[in-house]
Amino acid sequence: MNFTISNSIKKEDFKYVDYLWEHSDAEKLGDDQVSLFLYRSNILGADLRVTNYGGGNTSCKTMEKDPLTGEEREVLWVKGSGGDIGTLKRDGIAGLYVDKLRDLKKAYRGIEFEDEIVPLYYHCLHDLDSRAPSIDTPLHGLLPFKHIDHLHPDALIAVAAAKDSEAITKEIWGDSMGWVPWQRPGFDLGLQLEKCLEENPGIRGIVLGSHGVFTWGETSYECYVNSLQVIEDASKYIAEREGKDGAVFGGSKIESLEAEERKEQASLLAPVLRGLCSSHNKMIGHFTDDERVLQFVNSNDLARLAPMGTSCPDHFLRTKIQPLVLSLAPDAGLTDPMAVKEQIIPAFEQYRKEYEEYYETCKRDNSPAMRDPNPVVILYPGVGMFTFAKNKQTARVASEFYINAINVMRGAEAISEYTSLPRQEAFDIEYWLLEEDKLKRMPPEKPLSRRVAIVTGAGGGIGKAIADKLAAEGANVVITDIDEARAKEAYATYKRDIASYTVCDVTKEESVEKAYKAASLEFGGVDIVVHSAGLAISKPLAETSQQDWDLLQEVLVAGQFRMAKAGTAIMRTQGFGGDIVNIASKNGLVAGKNNVAYGTAKAAQQHMTRLLAAELGPEKIRVNTVNPDGVIIGSKIWEGKWAEGRAKAYGITVEELPAFYAKRNLLNEIIRPEDIANGVFAVVGILDKSTGNIINVDGGMAEAFVR
Repeated sequence: MNFTISNSIKKEDFKYVDYLWEHSDAEKLGDDQVSLFLYRSNILGADLRVTNYGGGNTSCKTMEKDPLTGEEREVLWVKGSGGDIGTLKRDGIAGLYVDKLRDLKKAYRGIEFEDEIVPLYYHCLHDLDSRAPSIDTPLHGLLPFKHIDHLHPDALIAVAAAKDSEAITKEIWGDSMGWVPWQRPGFDLGLQLEKCLEENPGIRGIVLGSHGVFTWGETSYECYVNSLQVIEDASKYIAEREGKDGAVFGGSKIESLEAEERKEQASLLAPVLRGLCSSHNKMIGHFTDDERVLQFVNSNDLARLAPMGTSCPDHFLRTKIQPLVLSLAPDAGLTDPMAVKEQIIPAFEQYRKEYEEYYETCKRDNSPAMRDPNPVVILYPGVGMFTFAKNKQTARVASEFYINAINVMRGAEAISEYTSLPRQEAFDIEYWLLEEDKLKRMPPEKPLSRRVAIVTGAGGGIGKAIADKLAAEGANVVITDIDEARAKEAYATYKRDIASYTVCDVTKEESVEKAYKAASLEFGGVDIVVHSAGLAISKPLAETSQQDWDLLQEVLVAGQFRMAKAGTAIMRTQGFGGDIVNIASKNGLVAGKNNVAYGTAKAAQQHMTRLLAAELGPEKIRVNTVNPDGVIIGSKIWEGKWAEGRAKAYGITVEELPAFYAKRNLLNEIIRPEDIANGVFAVVGILDKSTGNIINVDGGMAEAFVR
């Protein structure tokens, strides 16, 4: 099968061809129709050109035994609410009796009452362990086919969103495809699909105006191939008409910066945008300079198309009705971020005003309260696209959806003229009470969600334990270490969209600045700075060299200074405060033997904390110290000569150190890296009105009591 799927994509770039199914694990599934439906769903959903993340739905129908009567009855197995077909598993689907679903026609009172049908889906369940049935359930249940795909391919939505969509559908497929005009998903749309099939027997699928496509087959394989062939037909039709005059989106209006310049510009601007986007709720950012994005944002048609908004409901539910386009030169100097912030504040104020007008104009008597009026998608001509949302995954997915929307606009413009949904229709989707109920069912956010932490020395030991704890409590974490291999190894322990990593040598200002730029580019900025990078040298005065002294001062003290200075600059740009936590030591409070250089550096760290707390408090930037002591197990410091030096100072062996340190504290406890991490979480996640403090995590050392 000749398969291109999307404009400008070569056949060999697209892996889901006939060969994949025939030479895959599908053969092992035998006649298990539910497993085959799940398999089909996963391979279709794995490519964003076929359907968006979380978008579309798939189904199959099987004969199952009624547990009450023992009779064989037809059951619909369909993706449940909130699922993603690319990762769909058995526990993500709903199983409903087909005859009961069709009996809902008797209870249906008309389109103005169709939301009242949704709770009745639960009365149709065969599988009591089902995921909550989605609003698209009747679209599958009212059609007679054994296997059905509802997908959102860019090429099909381009056809669906074209000005003369119905005529184009006819031109591409003749009488083999049906077409229904735009209608909000729900029971009534299911009735419209059923009617379309009755009026056009023998069709292979139905195009949904401004929305997507339904395709089907008697087997999972036939459905799969039918879906791909329909997408291919639309892709080929668009490809033959696109760019005949050599111009896409009316041609380029401006030129992009070079790749490194784009990333540099984006890293400097991201905290500015994050601060402005967080006027109601703190947001996490994502940036892309994907070639398709640059083609759109640099074009002559940007000013016409961007305000129109997206067409597919799945798109604008994640991207908002329209993006904000920055009127900022690609090479605008960002040496003074606050000056740039003042320059673009009016654009944000105008966007919020227009969103409020959209809400007030379109709201119904029972509409939910207006949501955050800030933009989700921000387009920067010559540079790329920023997206902001409650977490990294949502921001990244919004970016992917807007790229899909760009593909749709490009395709629709190539074959006709792009049209978006009327504002009222869009509003009725965005503020649909069923969507509001779905939002209310979302799990509560974790204490550190919407916050970004950068941790030095996080390649192992205490730093890694701190990063793990902050991530577990909801933060995005930037792993930094002087050793790239160690940082990369630590990063590999996190799931996608949780962490990033970069090399950071805290003794070099340039390296520190580069680490913060990486954090801003990845997540939009920084809220929590934890200086955990360190080393220890235990020697008596006579044996302590100038090099020993300088190294400890550079890493522990000057490194802390550099991290605090650069981090504070970003926090000030964002404008909503933040946290700086310095990992010092009991040795900064207690005068121990053979410890002049290390103890002095730790004391300097502690006093710098107090000085910064006094200076930065009015800006809501809190600065605190966590003092470990005796963290031997799992600590990088204790892998070298420090352990030998401390053992020698106390007249014991290295092996005896953990027990020795545990016996000398009041609680007789061994202190581990995880305990230090809990101390950091306490000051950034719980003690939100505390600054300038020292939290000792040492099991209780009376001589280290601050007062």
